[in-house]
Amino acid sequence: MGVLELLSEVGCHLRVSLFDVTYRHFFGRTWKSSSRPAEPLSRQPARIVFNEPLYFHTSLNHPHVVAVVEVVVEGRRRDGTLQTLSCGFGILRIFSHKPESPTSTSQDKRLRLYHGSPRALLHPLLQDPIEQNKHMTLIESCSLQCTLRPYPLLEPVFHLLPENLLVSGLQQIPGLLPAHGESGDALRKPRLQKCLTCHLDDLFFTLYPSLEKFEEELLELVISDCFREAGSPLDVGALEILERRLCVGVHNGLGFVQRPQVLVLVPELEVALTRSASFSRKVGSSSKASSGNQALVLRSHLRLPEMVRHPAFAIVFQLEYVFNSPSGADGNAASLTSLSSLACMHMVRWAVWNPSLEAGSGRVTLPLQGGIQSNPSHCLVYKVPPASMSSEEVKQVESGTVQFQYSLSPEEHPDIPTGNAGSPKAERRSFRKPPASPSSPPASPPQGLTAPQDSPMGPGLSLSQLAASPPSPAPRHRLAKPSSQPPGSPASSLVPGEFPLEGRISHLEADLSQTALALGTSAADHLQELPFTPVHAPIIAGTQTRSSGGKLSRASLALLQSAGFPEILDANKQPAEAVSPTDPVKFSPQKEESDCLQGNEIVLQFLAFSRAPQDEQAVPWPQTVYFTFQFYRFPPETTPRLQLVELANAGKTGSASLSHILVQIQKDGFFDAGSPGFQRKYLVDPGFLRPGEQRWFARYLAMQTLQIDVWDGDSLLLVGSAAVQLKHLLRQGRPAVQVSHELEVVATEYEQDAMVVSGDVTRFGCVKPIDVHTVVKGQLHLTLANVGHLCEQRVRRPSSLPPSRSRVISNDGVGNFMGGSLLTPGGPRLKNVVQAQKLADVDSELAALLFTPPRPGARGPQGISQEGDAVRRRKLERMRAVRLRECGSEPGRRGLGALAQQSLHAQHARDLQVIAAYRERMKAESIASALSTAITTQHTIHATLGAAEFFEFALRNPHNAQHTVTVEIDNPELSLILDGQEWRYFKDMTDLHTPLEEDMFHLRGSLAPQLFLRPRETAHIPFKFQTFSVGPWASAQASAELRSEKDMDAGSPHKSSTMPTKHAKVLFRAGSGKLLAVFCLTVELQPHVVDQVFRFYHPELTFLKKAIRLPPWHTLPGAPVGTSSEDPPLHVRCSDPNIICETQNVGPGEPRDVFLKVASGPSPEVKDFFVTIYVDRWLATPVQTWQVHLHSLQRVDVSCITGQRTRLALVLRGTQTIRRVQAFSSHPQELTTDPRGVFVLPPHGVQDLHVSVRPRRPGSRFAHLHLVDVDAHQLVASWLLCLSCRPPLISKAFEIKLPAGGGRGANKRITYTNPYPSRRAYHLHSDHPHLLQFKEDAFQVGGGETYTIGLRFASRQRAGEEEILIYINDHEDKNEETFCVKVIYQ
Repeated sequence: MGVLELLSEVGCHLRVSLFDVTYRHFFGRTWKSSSRPAEPLSRQPARIVFNEPLYFHTSLNHPHVVAVVEVVVEGRRRDGTLQTLSCGFGILRIFSHKPESPTSTSQDKRLRLYHGSPRALLHPLLQDPIEQNKHMTLIESCSLQCTLRPYPLLEPVFHLLPENLLVSGLQQIPGLLPAHGESGDALRKPRLQKCLTCHLDDLFFTLYPSLEKFEEELLELVISDCFREAGSPLDVGALEILERRLCVGVHNGLGFVQRPQVLVLVPELEVALTRSASFSRKVGSSSKASSGNQALVLRSHLRLPEMVRHPAFAIVFQLEYVFNSPSGADGNAASLTSLSSLACMHMVRWAVWNPSLEAGSGRVTLPLQGGIQSNPSHCLVYKVPPASMSSEEVKQVESGTVQFQYSLSPEEHPDIPTGNAGSPKAERRSFRKPPASPSSPPASPPQGLTAPQDSPMGPGLSLSQLAASPPSPAPRHRLAKPSSQPPGSPASSLVPGEFPLEGRISHLEADLSQTALALGTSAADHLQELPFTPVHAPIIAGTQTRSSGGKLSRASLALLQSAGFPEILDANKQPAEAVSPTDPVKFSPQKEESDCLQGNEIVLQFLAFSRAPQDEQAVPWPQTVYFTFQFYRFPPETTPRLQLVELANAGKTGSASLSHILVQIQKDGFFDAGSPGFQRKYLVDPGFLRPGEQRWFARYLAMQTLQIDVWDGDSLLLVGSAAVQLKHLLRQGRPAVQVSHELEVVATEYEQDAMVVSGDVTRFGCVKPIDVHTVVKGQLHLTLANVGHLCEQRVRRPSSLPPSRSRVISNDGVGNFMGGSLLTPGGPRLKNVVQAQKLADVDSELAALLFTPPRPGARGPQGISQEGDAVRRRKLERMRAVRLRECGSEPGRRGLGALAQQSLHAQHARDLQVIAAYRERMKAESIASALSTAITTQHTIHATLGAAEFFEFALRNPHNAQHTVTVEIDNPELSLILDGQEWRYFKDMTDLHTPLEEDMFHLRGSLAPQLFLRPRETAHIPFKFQTFSVGPWASAQASAELRSEKDMDAGSPHKSSTMPTKHAKVLFRAGSGKLLAVFCLTVELQPHVVDQVFRFYHPELTFLKKAIRLPPWHTLPGAPVGTSSEDPPLHVRCSDPNIICETQNVGPGEPRDVFLKVASGPSPEVKDFFVTIYVDRWLATPVQTWQVHLHSLQRVDVSCITGQRTRLALVLRGTQTIRRVQAFSSHPQELTTDPRGVFVLPPHGVQDLHVSVRPRRPGSRFAHLHLVDVDAHQLVASWLLCLSCRPPLISKAFEIKLPAGGGRGANKRITYTNPYPSRRAYHLHSDHPHLLQFKEDAFQVGGGETYTIGLRFASRQRAGEEEILIYINDHEDKNEETFCVKVIYQ
């Protein structure tokens, strides 16, 4: 105490360090608490309260790991200097020998303090248990109390705190928001700052004086260092550079937030050889380096999502070289033969960059650091050039530089007012704008990056011993003031610029409060949306439109009339009225409903399918076809295979479009040309339609378009699709109507070039779209008809309210019980008189329990009469016969004896007891069911996919007391409208003028909402039903892969398929739990309109990622007219919850993309789903509905050269039975198979199918290959061939001029010289066989001789230019030479 009397401002603080008793080693970092005044206290004994929480996390869980707590007194001498004295230390046992500790509950600890310094624990005489060692002297009447407990809330911030780092909650941690309240403990309930993503592009390193000289000098020094260690010379060629690595990570001053990313750098010259020329020029111009000073380039895009706007956060770059090491990584010499294959890694340069808090994007140039300075990995770095004679400008670049383009994800800046600049559109505009300045001034290295000399490697180790050390807490950006050192500590333990939050054990270091920095984020802690950058080019929506239908010419009508197609007659056997497809349709719903002919017989008559005239030679025309479609809510239809029969006099008429008619194929495989066409009928009458569905069917005909897919009946390949509008089927009071269409069958191909995806991503979110290629394959001649029929009994139209009140449902009419049987609940009765019935005749369950046989004339239990189960009736008759025999009577005998009469009376008595017991048991349940029926309201709505059905339920409080009513809904598709703006929107849309209330419901989180009702009050409760699930009935197309040959009757009307009916129940409960009302909703789902159909073929068990680009929104069918020029926000929903479907709202004038991510199943699975698009905020009515078909196929990648044959083999595996199969290709002129025709596939056998590919044009495209069972017409296997075709090298070029307009062609000759000394055979091919034909397709020529090739050029109709390639292939069909002939048609 004598020393303390000489000090002023005496205070006391604690220091805590982690210590390993087994190895006698301090690790981690010493923590220092805040100082507390140590003035003489009046209270005895004296007590100092610190009350400061201390946090850390560790992966160690061993009883020999302890915490050492030191009590330190500090004060100032008379000269003003600070002096510290150790008053003792204690040992805190963190982990016990029990495995479940310390994850148990909180533990109160009392530590005994010992004299001396904690450095005494390093003495070898102090062995465990330390507390019982004789050299430890206990301080009497002195202890320290603390509480030790686990803290799970710290786990989310583990990435911000290095392991084994002791930190106080009063200290500010970079990456955490300040604490709430007055406690100031930020770790008590830690809140992370908002993260943002940093994108780095165009990153390259420049080394001094050049990359080649730098690496030569590096190799020489590494070899010299290995020679000093091994003591033997090392061959220069034995050591080479394997990789150049770049480690990039985000550092918060304490440590790396995430594990640094490791990427591979390549010299710029290699990039220029493997990348496109545009990319090479871009890198070369940005680096401004010549071939002798080339840079190291990062070819990939770098994304760092863990960045935070905080001054302490920095991005660390570490350049490492990997060599094939001749010695072990630990520095021990080894033989060159045994360890020559090992690799060692050395860090050569590093750099640190602090992003500006306000910057959004730009270019940065940083100087590289090296030498003995500190670095985040705590290892020595390759030397830097001597800077004694260099100027300041040269010093910045002589160690090398790193340059890159950066951009931060859009985020509201904390210092910018929330105006237009803070809006999402302004952020996107600033995000897409290129940087104003080409580069920023070079950033100087932070002063806190000098390395401590107590690195675990030590300063005296050689370069070969510097293996990559594990990451540890790294650089800070402010210089910490080192405190005074304890007596006896080495002078080099603290150097200027040492990290304030790391280093070796030192009990007197600067505390963390000196690194307190202002946080740059607001208090709001929301997740930051990441920018979506698609790498796939979008598909233009709208290019795959419906096939256009035209009016038939008179010549075509004459051909169809003479072909003998069956005539469509009305109910009076008169021809149906023919209408033109170009005539406008005036639709009147009232006229349709008032029509006396309520039965509608819809007739689809397929007449003919003709090939479209094409300039170039197309694929062979199919021999048979079949069609798939779906009409209304009937099941998906697959027609039988139809034969294409060419008309005899088709070429003599002026109609070039009608060439083949459709004829049904008989069971024996032959067809009768005398009965052409195929007809399918659908009967839609009141017996088929549900109540109120008539208007929905009329609306379907007025708005819907029928999609028809045309398939090749032999190869099962899709020929194309056609679409026809159904509005002309509205009879509007006429007895029958018919309309004939000529539809274009369109095939859609999504072709893309490989360079579109790899080379055209110029900025974030900017990708060139893929043009959708549509090819007209042919014309489908189709007749649609609607024949009216008079129904036997006209169904009574359901009573409906006026239009303004039809959406308000009231429960006033269900408050009275109309009487009736408790066992036969039903709807409201017209009379209160109910005839009494026997219980056995009403309840089948009770009838089974009775012993008395029923009378012969009795109706029997309802359950039995309804079941109609023959087996059950036979068993009951058998039991009745057995009982009659026991009673002494035969089954056929009418009279009964006295014994039988007595037994019958006993049975009746027992039956009466059973009936009484059963009645008592069912009474409570039946009464409750009847009372529930009295307060139940039934309502039916018709809904379609994606459309919101809005209605209001008028709930009345029947009591004279007020209630807080809880609304419980059992169906998630039915929901309350809780937002007042949404409620007003639906009221305006439906023209509903009922009261509207704001804040109507009391929301309680995940619990059911509540509302308050006064006595006898009626409140209108808004509901919305909206479904996005379609169920199995919605597959609008039958899968061609799964079809089987079926013989169907074409003349009979098709049966209906029941669309799913959904139910929802709403319970209105009072506060006591009593029900006030029950609302039962029945939802009849109706077919929905499909605006566009997409069909994708994709490899199996992979993800399909597509972007569909929308046309301008004002061109969509559902968009309002006369709106502002600003595009509304788009919203998309998908019918399959397992499919990712989203869109991004972009700035005005920017294109809109809908992104799809679908997981394909095993081949040949077909996945169908729907996508709905909305332009209103509340998703009320979709403006577009898309149907998407995803076909999963086996993928085969083929790399080939145009004009040259490439061969591959596919493995065929047999099924359980023997099959006759044949292979079909979508491009038979480019892709052939061996065997060519029909061959036998043995059961469970394995066979090779040889495929030959000779493409005619370069680029990337898809081809389909089907293996079909020719007997059952089923698909056995299918493949998706991804062709990547390269153009050949052209050796000669020619030019010729020909007249256009279908004139005569020209004959030309070219010569070819055999360059080989021996005789060779050659084959000739052309990429335009319809424009160029050879006199001989093959020829032979001797060695060194010249052969003249005869060419015949055909003329074409239109003028222009065409480049025709001539392929000269050898006997193996490999390309020897390629000639190019440029033909100019004038």
